[in-house]
Amino acid sequence: MKPRTWDRQRAIRLRLRGYSYSQIKKELSLSKGTLSGWLKNYPLSEKQLRGLRDFNAQRIEKYRETRRKQKEKLLKQIYNEEKARIFPFFKRDLFIAGLFLYLGEGGKTKESELAISNTNSAIIKIFIHWLKVCFGIKKEKIKIKLHLYKDMDINKEVNFWAKELSVKKSQFYKPYIKNSNKSFLTYKNGFGHGTCNAIIADAALSKKILMGLKVIEDYYNLRYK
Repeated sequence: MKPRTWDRQRAIRLRLRGYSYSQIKKELSLSKGTLSGWLKNYPLSEKQLRGLRDFNAQRIEKYRETRRKQKEKLLKQIYNEEKARIFPFFKRDLFIAGLFLYLGEGGKTKESELAISNTNSAIIKIFIHWLKVCFGIKKEKIKIKLHLYKDMDINKEVNFWAKELSVKKSQFYKPYIKNSNKSFLTYKNGFGHGTCNAIIADAALSKKILMGLKVIEDYYNLRYK
């Protein structure tokens, strides 16, 4: 039997078993045009077509899962590399990091207090930790004011932030309630629990930090003139 005839018979057998053109092409290393001519009288049944659709869906899902795991593995590797590069974190590192955090996120209009505002609880925690380690500010001295939306459960949000920051509810000012609904926001990521403001009333410390920020700003303004 000639090789070409043998290939044609194999292609027909595979087609009868429900193989797609792409699968037969891969199996026999034949062109799609050749297969179209050989198999035009061998259409797949509806059952076979459903099987192929299910197979393709499973293959796509398997591919996506493989890509997801590859991405997770890569990100975990990068995370561990950065963790090893950043830590251990010494007091001076924290002091400088805190200054840059405050330069970007902190309030700078009042000389009598320091305040930072964010929807991300990690930012507030870093601020509180910075005050404690670098300046000896006790957590009990810090006041909290929440900015919430009128369709929020106010007590629930106060309880959330009190637990999240490990502070007493007595440290909370009366929340500011915005005259709008959270449900109307088109951008909702990060606003699940409103905005938290952490405040410490300390005029001397505020002046010290504001001057530290000016030192940083002056340095880079002069450097890049």
